[in-house]
Amino acid sequence: MTDKALYDITPFTLLDYPEHLAAIFWFAKCQMRCVYCYNRDMVLNEGKLSPQEALAFLQSRLGLLEGVVLSGGEATMYEWLAWFAHEIKSLGFKVKLDTNGLNTAMVKSLIENSLVDYIALDYKAPKEKFLSITRDKHFNIFSQTLNYLIASEFPFEVRTTVHSDLLRAEDINRIIQDLHRRGYKGVYYLHRFLYTDTHLGRVKKEKSPFESEKLSNKIPIVWRG
Repeated sequence: MTDKALYDITPFTLLDYPEHLAAIFWFAKCQMRCVYCYNRDMVLNEGKLSPQEALAFLQSRLGLLEGVVLSGGEATMYEWLAWFAHEIKSLGFKVKLDTNGLNTAMVKSLIENSLVDYIALDYKAPKEKFLSITRDKHFNIFSQTLNYLIASEFPFEVRTTVHSDLLRAEDINRIIQDLHRRGYKGVYYLHRFLYTDTHLGRVKKEKSPFESEKLSNKIPIVWRG
């Protein structure tokens, strides 16, 4: 397999896989074009590394790392992801998947074949703003993935990046209400927007303060960043 789908490797992280020392494999390409995405080059350009090169890297980290984060971009766009996860697991590493939820079948396959240990699902925006934030119209597919994860009782988290000029407290409350209605029992993680000059939508720095005090308490919330 020579598909150079991986854009980069972060060799060590204490932050991206809860309670595990991990590496991050960053996949090129994504179905979405989120206006606040800071990985413009990763999303728009080709990858640089093949899965075999990534596995060779892991061979050099045996006994040093506990897990691997499959992030991006969007890893579930690649049909060989299940094979890749199997190879990672066979080396003794745990696997975490960061996903936008637009490939429900792949998520199901990974879970049902015990090829993933933890998932972080990005809830980009409430349904009313999903298209304007992500430039993608498939909220219904994301919704199916979310419902599946909740029903399967698989260990996963839901997270949202908050740019206060794009998502106000009332928008986050719509997400909270939706998660509560669906029966989500985990923590809802809010990520603070980090301004760089590499954003896909060339968004500006936030001008409006985010009114955290207006957030609903129907589910537990933790801020990151």
